[in-house]
Amino acid sequence: MKLRTLFVTCLLLWSLMLLSLFIISNHQLLDAITINVPKDSGKAREDKLLGGLLSEEFDEGSCLSRYQSSLYRKPSPYEPSQYLVSKLRSYEMLHKRCGPGTEAYKRAAEQLGDDSRSVGECRYIVWVAVHGLGNRIVSLVSTFLYALLTERVLLVDQRTDMKYLFCEPFPGTSWLLPVDFPLMGQLDSSRCYGTMLKTDAINTGTIPSYLYLYLIHDYEDHDKMFFCERDQNLIRQVPWLVSNSNQYFVPSLWLIPSFQTELIKLFPRKDTVFHHLGRYLLHPTNQVWGLITRFYNAYLSRADETLGVQVRVFSNPAGYLEHVMNQILSCTQREKLLPELTTLESQVTNKSTSPKLKAVLVTSLYPEYSEKLRTMYWESPSSTGDMVQVYQPSQEMFQQTDEKLHDQKALAEMYLLSLTDNLVTSGLSTFGYVAQSLGGLKAWILYRPTNHTTPDPPYVKSVSMEPCFHRPPPINGCQAKTVNSTRFVRRCEEWTMGLKLVDSADVF
Repeated sequence: MKLRTLFVTCLLLWSLMLLSLFIISNHQLLDAITINVPKDSGKAREDKLLGGLLSEEFDEGSCLSRYQSSLYRKPSPYEPSQYLVSKLRSYEMLHKRCGPGTEAYKRAAEQLGDDSRSVGECRYIVWVAVHGLGNRIVSLVSTFLYALLTERVLLVDQRTDMKYLFCEPFPGTSWLLPVDFPLMGQLDSSRCYGTMLKTDAINTGTIPSYLYLYLIHDYEDHDKMFFCERDQNLIRQVPWLVSNSNQYFVPSLWLIPSFQTELIKLFPRKDTVFHHLGRYLLHPTNQVWGLITRFYNAYLSRADETLGVQVRVFSNPAGYLEHVMNQILSCTQREKLLPELTTLESQVTNKSTSPKLKAVLVTSLYPEYSEKLRTMYWESPSSTGDMVQVYQPSQEMFQQTDEKLHDQKALAEMYLLSLTDNLVTSGLSTFGYVAQSLGGLKAWILYRPTNHTTPDPPYVKSVSMEPCFHRPPPINGCQAKTVNSTRFVRRCEEWTMGLKLVDSADVF
């Protein structure tokens, strides 16, 4: 009996020891797993729907980035309006009723070319891809806003690699234009709205079943009539629009009087259009999301501060590298984004009591910019004692639009830039615009070097998160009155020919 009691007691003690070891190992495992969870992730988990922008109807595993993005990004200080949230839910229902695979879509497609018939509730705008991923993204967001304003269904040309870059944004339906759509490959200038105006081939008496909108940067005056109130009255009656643009034309939509009241209700803070619509619409596919999260966890997650530096090289003449590096250093050190360099002796007296780890993410087609920064902070100590680590995910050397992996890397880098605390971008670069707007950041913009010299001043601070519309209609056109009286549309900081949205409280 005593032997049995001793055996039971030993067994009980052994079980308690095993249980203790199990609890300790689980705690250690949990610590190991959560080591790379971004800062403030607790609050982020509570807002995985981004203030109501996103629908809860999706399967989370089919597109990890949709609901996980809040784990990697600080909560946005810019709440979407309830009117915008309601408008997005209404749009999703419209897309379900009229999108590909529905009877409504089938009827509308069959009636293409028949100018005498109406398609009822369902009207469409087809977005056609252009060269350059940044150009595509800013024009896609612009086209979606136009679809919201005019109650059209947005369909995306899938002949490019867009389906390998972004998840489906609308629940229970698809935004991809079916490959058998009748008009693809048959578009010609005879159905271009600008051409039809020029030749008097269109009038309110006969409404065509479709129109082609040419809104590329080299468009002509008749094409720009798209932004006139009178022309919109006619265009809104056309069942099918096919839009080809490489521009962020949102500022000129705000200058159309019939749109302005609706836009103010959708975006009480005027400079959040891309910030909200981009986060709603643009969710990287699982493959791209893997590129983003692996890089972030490996190189950025442990830093006390992160800085993004985006360098767009439009040309590469002799001395260009030196000029751009001078700009980067002038900006980052003058604005205290990076510490200055010093000698080891001076660092002893100037060293901060709590040095920080600063991670710098450089994106460029070329490796020289990151290599120069990395060498500087390796060979010399910083004046504050802060540690500066420089990373560049890729260096492709030249742009390769529609090469799937190249574009996936480019999208991953845009997204990673948008996750940084501060951002320096190249002027006129849509790549930088996308990163700035997604992140809700106001970047420091580097002017383009000209005449083989470093610009003076070398940079300017953006007053708005919004991209620049590089080639808006002339101010003496149909929007002259509204552009001169509207406080929330201004000339771009780095390109005075362009227009951008600002909040009315912001001043240039």
